[in-house]
Amino acid sequence: MTISRRPAGGRSAGGTRLTRGAIAVSAAALALGGVAAPASAAPSADALIAEVYGGGGNSGATLTNDFIELANHGGAPVALDGYSVQYLPASASASSKWQVTPLAGSVAPKGRYLVAEGKGNGGTVALPTPDATGSIAMSATAGTVALVSDSAPLTCKTAADCAADSRVKDLVGFGDAVVREGTPAAAPSNTTSVARAATLADTDNNSTDFAVGDPTPTNTKGETTGTQPGDPGVPAKIHDIQGITRISPFKDKQVEDVTGIVTAVRSFGSARGFWMTDPHPDSDPRTSEGLFVFTGSTTPAVAVGDAVTAQGKVKEYYPDAPATSNYQSLTELTSAQWTVDSQGNPLPAPTVLTPDQVPDVLAPNAGGNIESLPLEPSKYALDFWESHESEIVQVSDARVVGPSNKYGELYVTTKPQQNPTPRGGTVYLGYDKINTGVLKVQSIIPSSQQVAPKVNTGDVLTGVTSGPVEYSNFGGYTLFASKLGAAKDNKLQKETTRKQRPGELSVATYNVENLAPSDSDTKYAQLAHGIVDNLATPDIVTLEEIQDNSGATDDGTVDADATLKKFTDAIVAAGGPRYQWRQIDPVNDEDGGQPGGNIRVGFLFNPSRVSFVDRPGGSPTSSVGVVSDHGKAHLTQSPGRVDPGNEAWEDSRKPLAGEFVFRGRTVFVLANHFNSKGGDQPTHGRYQPPTRSSEVQRQKQATVLQGFVAQLLNADPRANVVVAGDLNDYQFSPALAKLTSGGLLKDLISTLPPAERYSYVYEGQSQVLDHILASAAPRGVDYDVVHVNAEFADQASDHDPQVVRFRPSAGNPFEDWANDVLDQLDRVLHRTA
Repeated sequence: MTISRRPAGGRSAGGTRLTRGAIAVSAAALALGGVAAPASAAPSADALIAEVYGGGGNSGATLTNDFIELANHGGAPVALDGYSVQYLPASASASSKWQVTPLAGSVAPKGRYLVAEGKGNGGTVALPTPDATGSIAMSATAGTVALVSDSAPLTCKTAADCAADSRVKDLVGFGDAVVREGTPAAAPSNTTSVARAATLADTDNNSTDFAVGDPTPTNTKGETTGTQPGDPGVPAKIHDIQGITRISPFKDKQVEDVTGIVTAVRSFGSARGFWMTDPHPDSDPRTSEGLFVFTGSTTPAVAVGDAVTAQGKVKEYYPDAPATSNYQSLTELTSAQWTVDSQGNPLPAPTVLTPDQVPDVLAPNAGGNIESLPLEPSKYALDFWESHESEIVQVSDARVVGPSNKYGELYVTTKPQQNPTPRGGTVYLGYDKINTGVLKVQSIIPSSQQVAPKVNTGDVLTGVTSGPVEYSNFGGYTLFASKLGAAKDNKLQKETTRKQRPGELSVATYNVENLAPSDSDTKYAQLAHGIVDNLATPDIVTLEEIQDNSGATDDGTVDADATLKKFTDAIVAAGGPRYQWRQIDPVNDEDGGQPGGNIRVGFLFNPSRVSFVDRPGGSPTSSVGVVSDHGKAHLTQSPGRVDPGNEAWEDSRKPLAGEFVFRGRTVFVLANHFNSKGGDQPTHGRYQPPTRSSEVQRQKQATVLQGFVAQLLNADPRANVVVAGDLNDYQFSPALAKLTSGGLLKDLISTLPPAERYSYVYEGQSQVLDHILASAAPRGVDYDVVHVNAEFADQASDHDPQVVRFRPSAGNPFEDWANDVLDQLDRVLHRTA
């Protein structure tokens, strides 16, 4: 796995949206009839916590203060004299104490009660007059708030202990809070809160009862920030709301008399709601006639075909903080009310996607934010999709170009002739060659009605797949399918490569995706059979993402012998040889990757075919050097790390150099795992062209590595050098240009036909992250990417391995010629040609 390109954090930071986890959990809950929650107190019959916001005054916040809002879903007033609200950090230590704000007064039936808390340095909008005031500085993303029947600080530090305390009238834990009811509510942010639905349902499961959304502080007088309750707003049609740019001209304004036909409903997860389309469009192709009405964790009481008239506030939803987001927004109607005017109406005709409909150019080259630019849907693919935001689109007999995953997502192409691979994908061949026909598909059909298909690249969704389209930070524009075509299995097979001939050395590279002893025997067996059967038992394997013996547990462990022993045992069980390994344990938490995992690169080798030259001195901080002895190059340490103290390797894996001997010929192998693409702006985001900030470090890494290769070849111009691993970059990237500069190395992926240049599938684009490069000395070079993972729903890793077979140079032309003749005779005699 490349810990990259999908930024850290959930999709709830800028408002509530159906997170991947929420989809999976909700689907499972529907299938299993619910999920048992941990122990909790009895639900409150009257006063309870309605909303919690901890981002007041923080970066990007509008409100200046944190707040806690109470509500009363009982039929009589509740006196709060002597009560308190209390706050505990999400991961309370032994010294953590509950912070207390005393309350006074009462909360009326169906009324609200506002408690102002800590004030930050930012924000521009004050809370409405609070009913009580405290000074607690709450976390914006994680913590626990309790409504307590007295003002003495609580002492409980676990969910069970707090549930057993009779003083706790209600409690909500959010983010990764240890103390919570059931499972914690999703994590809010500096700009969002967690709040109960308008029904004030209290199931004592915080993740069910609370959803992330815009903060709406309301006091006992009904005063709130922004639009006052009951303000109906401005009459508007959907195309008026959508406008001709990405940002609605009605952003943050109240609108009314919004009419349309309900075209689809999302009835599970934390981003429930419905899509509506105006059956009377305007004549402007830039304005969408569709709109999403967001209802949070409440299933809307509408059905497809209902004609509705709605009112609410127009919001631009971002998956993270709007001020700093790299993503596009979704125009939606929030805090909505509606009436159903009639039922069973015919639906507006969908936009039928043909191969020529989506433009080939992704976006305007704006040199920055494209949100304010008028849409040009006939010129740019991103503008085309935005002009159809929340409308129903339809594709027929769509070829799958990215396999289904555990989140129920898959990718199809609307342009089947756009850069197809021989195996059914669509290949990415340049920064300006994004395949604009790629479209993510995700079902909104409850799992009780239809199980999401399990499909591989090259399969087909036969018949019609249709549903509303909207932007997702994971994958760009997404068709949320309310009708899903049947999956046709086109029988894609996992590849196998040929066995190396007796005179050939085979070197493979394989990213085994955070391999740890805690991984299942099934994963180990799949990887092992990949080595033995699909890669034909290579002589040397460079491994990436080997984790330490405790896996992702951050306990100071750095040894990985248990991981490697379990893997080599699995290879033997799969019918392979007893591989030996060489690697160097990193300094704890200094090599990046999954926190606590201490991923590193290493070597496996088959001792019956190749010898490893062990030279002492290698350590996580010492640098391997090169010496020349009678015109032959040697390493000063083997294995040894390449310049590990260089800033290029900060928080990243350090290359590992190893010296091997095959049939008396020395071969140098350099195992690598460059820094990830995390932090890059997405290709489908609001900044065009996107900034690829992570490239800077990879160019530095390539410079260091190329310099070390130069040392080897200066010591021996005929040295056999193989550079292999997950370089986290494309064959056309600056990092690869640096590695191949001066002609010292050749990137072997470039020897394949363009349509076959891929080892990874990301957001439906088949692309290159893994590489094998070789110096000029190896002869008879035969290179192969072996497709066993990336195109398949069933993956042992998200990367495909690759292998090179060659005859190492012996160091002088006559001996190389003689060995070539002997090798060819050997091939004839063994009938292996």
